[in-house]
Amino acid sequence: MTTLLILMLERVGILLIVVFLLSRMSSFRKIIDNEHGMKEKMLLIAVFGTFGIISNYTGIEIRGGEVSSQVWQTDVDLGSALANTRVLGVALGGLLGGPLVGLGVGMIAGLHRMTLGGFTAVACGVSTLLAGIVTGLIGKRFQKNEKNTPWRAVVIGIVMECVQMGIILMAARPFEDALTLVKVIAMPMILINGFGTLLFMLIIQSILQEEERTRALQTHKALYIADQTMPFFRQGLNAHSCREVAAIILKWTNADAISITNQHQVLAHVGTGADHHVAMKSVATQLTKNVLEQGRILKARSREEIQCFHQSCTLHAAIVLPLKVHGKTAGTLKLYFTNPNQMDQVEQELAEGLGKLFSTQLELAEAELQSKLLKDAEIKALQAQVHPHFLFNAINTISVLCRTDSEKARELLLKLSVFFRSNLQGARQMLIPLQKELEHVEAYLSLEQARFPDKYKVCLDIEPSIEKVLIPPFTLQPLVENAVRHAFLKSKTKRIGQVTVRAYEENDQMVLVTEDNGNGIDSDLLDILGKRTVDSAEGTGTALYNIRKRIEEIYGEEARFHIQSERDAGTKIVITLPLSHNQWGDQHAESLYRG
Repeated sequence: MTTLLILMLERVGILLIVVFLLSRMSSFRKIIDNEHGMKEKMLLIAVFGTFGIISNYTGIEIRGGEVSSQVWQTDVDLGSALANTRVLGVALGGLLGGPLVGLGVGMIAGLHRMTLGGFTAVACGVSTLLAGIVTGLIGKRFQKNEKNTPWRAVVIGIVMECVQMGIILMAARPFEDALTLVKVIAMPMILINGFGTLLFMLIIQSILQEEERTRALQTHKALYIADQTMPFFRQGLNAHSCREVAAIILKWTNADAISITNQHQVLAHVGTGADHHVAMKSVATQLTKNVLEQGRILKARSREEIQCFHQSCTLHAAIVLPLKVHGKTAGTLKLYFTNPNQMDQVEQELAEGLGKLFSTQLELAEAELQSKLLKDAEIKALQAQVHPHFLFNAINTISVLCRTDSEKARELLLKLSVFFRSNLQGARQMLIPLQKELEHVEAYLSLEQARFPDKYKVCLDIEPSIEKVLIPPFTLQPLVENAVRHAFLKSKTKRIGQVTVRAYEENDQMVLVTEDNGNGIDSDLLDILGKRTVDSAEGTGTALYNIRKRIEEIYGEEARFHIQSERDAGTKIVITLPLSHNQWGDQHAESLYRG
């Protein structure tokens, strides 16, 4: 018995070596880890059927109670039998794969055993098939029960081996030989198959636990990256936010370079290749263009597949993922590698997870902007209302000019039309070009100056390069209107009023300045104006409060709103807005503007 036990332990060792080698293969790990479709079931039948065949060939021949030392069994004498680990592979196949796999493995191993011969060939073949069917049926429940442990599999394997011994006693003839065989092989086979089942299940459990740990680490990393990038993606796809996001992703992945684009240009490229993959340039690689067109993940494992225009580019592999907002591709996230081997399955799955998370973040960013727009609707509706006196005065002025200066009257009618149109458009938009806001200001001033031609002068000093930069509507017009209506009211001096509007770029920011030489503001009101409405004889300060509130909601801490004033010396209001915010807002607001 001891000799047989040692020899069978060697045979189990062979199978376990094979299992260990298979466990290092990603394809086998996927089969074990995932739900089994028909393809996976066929692969399991092939793998465990092969185990059964190997077990038959490496079985130990038993003749008259004596153990043969022959290593490879291809033909068993009529009076001989085999002690092997065949049921081990069959039982495990059934437990892991279910009824179809158990049946398939049982048939392969059982039929093969019959072809080798021996007086127990039929009994062993039948018991093998029965073991496959029974463990397959058990396996259907075994897979769903989270409480199952390797020890339960061991018990099932031992029971199947005992059943095989019973079938040999019932079916093998002569009975005396069958009984002698069972006495010799029963205990070693039960012990070794139980031990082999335990080791095998521990390996499988290790695979599953390793996969779970890997997924947990991937999930943790992906969520951490998502948490770090969320404040930037909330700003949308712009150069500043994408540069920060790309730096975070590069730090926490094995990629050699990270690039983020919108539909037309590279917004950020961090890492290797930054010398020619330049931010704010048009999308150059064909691979990225294909992703933008097709809206699906594409991978490349050579520089030729990436199709970079730069001949000495060291990036030789890439994963390009579409960033989608409401089902439409708004841009791409690209992970580049200098060595294609770095782009392993873990990095690919992490990248795919990040792509989905970032798409969700962009959708949330747009939803947040829309929410701000809805919250701002009431404010804009109030701002869009025209003061009845202003309308009546404008109409009266135009009516008088119709008799005295028809061309001037026609010009003012057009300005009144522009003023109304700007009010209506501003109530619908979140951002408009600075040029449109200036048209609103000029239309208002034209109508007011027609009524009071010598009351004040207006100077506009605007840098042409920022005329298309987007700003919230009703940012400058209410300030100019405030100056006209309040700054020169009951002025103690007889000087002509001066209103100056300036707009210029400074340190990647746009500065809007509205200045007058009017009455100024009392110091006790200066600290609270813009922070809340007030109750005073000059007005409520609603316009200043609304402007400040809206720019804080849209730009956050990147915007500044500052009031300088001195009694009888005038008022200066300075608004500072970040230019980086416009990279994503440009495309978004233009679509709103057209709508």
